Amino acid sequence: MLISLISSADQVSDARMHRLCGALIRSGCQVEVWALGSASDAPAGVSFHKAPGGKGFAARIIRDVVLPFRTQGKIWIVVAPDLLPMSWLVARIKGRKLVADVHEDYFELLKDRAWAKGIVGAVAKVIARLATKVAARADLTTVADVQVPPFDARKRLVVRNFPDLSLLTPSGDLSAQPRAIYIGDVRTSRGIKTILETAELAPKWSFDIVGNVSANDAQFIDDWKKKSSASSRVIFHGRLAPAQSWSFAKGAWVGLSLLESTPAFNAAVPSKLYEYMASGLATISTPLPRCVELIEKSNGGVIAKDATAVAATLNAWAANPTALIEMRKNAVTWATSNLNAAAEYDAFVSAIKALIPSSR
Repeated sequence: MLISLISSADQVSDARMHRLCGALIRSGCQVEVWALGSASDAPAGVSFHKAPGGKGFAARIIRDVVLPFRTQGKIWIVVAPDLLPMSWLVARIKGRKLVADVHEDYFELLKDRAWAKGIVGAVAKVIARLATKVAARADLTTVADVQVPPFDARKRLVVRNFPDLSLLTPSGDLSAQPRAIYIGDVRTSRGIKTILETAELAPKWSFDIVGNVSANDAQFIDDWKKKSSASSRVIFHGRLAPAQSWSFAKGAWVGLSLLESTPAFNAAVPSKLYEYMASGLATISTPLPRCVELIEKSNGGVIAKDATAVAATLNAWAANPTALIEMRKNAVTWATSNLNAAAEYDAFVSAIKALIPSSR
């Protein structure tokens, strides 16, 4: 059975895309992916097709219209909100099954986007509301966490971003120089300015930053690199496929998750927290409610409200890593006992296959 995963906006290096495709491939499904990016970053075992067009709003709209006519699978997994309405319509005409995979609360996430203002913001909000309504009418709606709408979907399945261990690299022994990593989107709301300020206050530490830099933060980061005395200790690696991204965990001491308090983030657990723990890293997180709960349960890290607090923790660990080493052990123990990724993704695969009884 051929399953199509399509997106008009996501790069094929997207970590959730890799996790879902990996589960389907391991179950014996054939998977084609239509997305942005290059074949070298695609999930192992899929047939990758580069989505047409370049950057910009117009190109994305064209992909929204074109992709549903190009995909060949009997089941379509759609992972971009603006692609859902056209996909739903064409899927009904062609007799295909539609799965809406909703990564985040689209409407709340817009409050975190600097570009979502004025007319553009109003249009984006309309699209977010429409996409959520269409997602509720899909044959199957998978959501990335319990707080992600739609809650009134015909068939709703929570598929949390539990770590796929095949994509991770264990941190192993501590590197000679203390080193912290951050993996994810690089933007203000996700803590990049806090990380850079921390680097200046923690001179014994180096930092690996893996992820795409937001256009709104690119100039700030460029200026910081030119002016800061800490710039030689902070390396930006850009967007990488998950397995490449997590290779930087080897030897690292700690993972950073310094998200700001935004409406979308307050209700969420960043997937990187799960992955840091599964990789054997201690975590430093800002005091978002569910992050606090997770770190308290696991004893696998600390909560720090700002760069001064983060740097104080890092400097203490550099002087004496005993407490850090214990937290790293706690993190792995908790992840092993509580993050049942196999059950999570098996449920996803079963729900997909159930859409076409003859595929069982």
